[in-house]
Amino acid sequence: MADFPEHDSWYTHYVSYGETDAMAVVYHAEYLHLFERARSKFIRDAGLSYREAEERGIMLPVREASCRYRTPIRYDERIHVRVGISKWGRASVEFVYEIRNDDKSVLHATGKTSHACVNHDGKPVAIPGWLKELFV
Repeated sequence: MADFPEHDSWYTHYVSYGETDAMAVVYHAEYLHLFERARSKFIRDAGLSYREAEERGIMLPVREASCRYRTPIRYDERIHVRVGISKWGRASVEFVYEIRNDDKSVLHATGKTSHACVNHDGKPVAIPGWLKELFV
């Protein structure tokens, strides 16, 4: 768990049957949903919901996502998704993720998502100070 951003958050999740494939293993695309849930909690933990950011005119669409699958996650397991911000750009932000087992001893996956900062018209805008200040 070294080399992870100092300011982070954990999201706890129990894997539902519907998130798994025919082998009772979490379906690969579900990892991106787990990243999104963790990211939303991270923003909320900082004191602002993503909805409130949108109401202030800021949207953070995903422009790139990646996931490295390491160890399968199975139905009904309790997992923890760690999230932090690894990089700020002028009009972008990059989140990093780790998914771990219940006692956090097994690393199931790592990933990252890169987000543009845009207004309601979809035009790139600089990351506002009020948003960055929540996380630094």
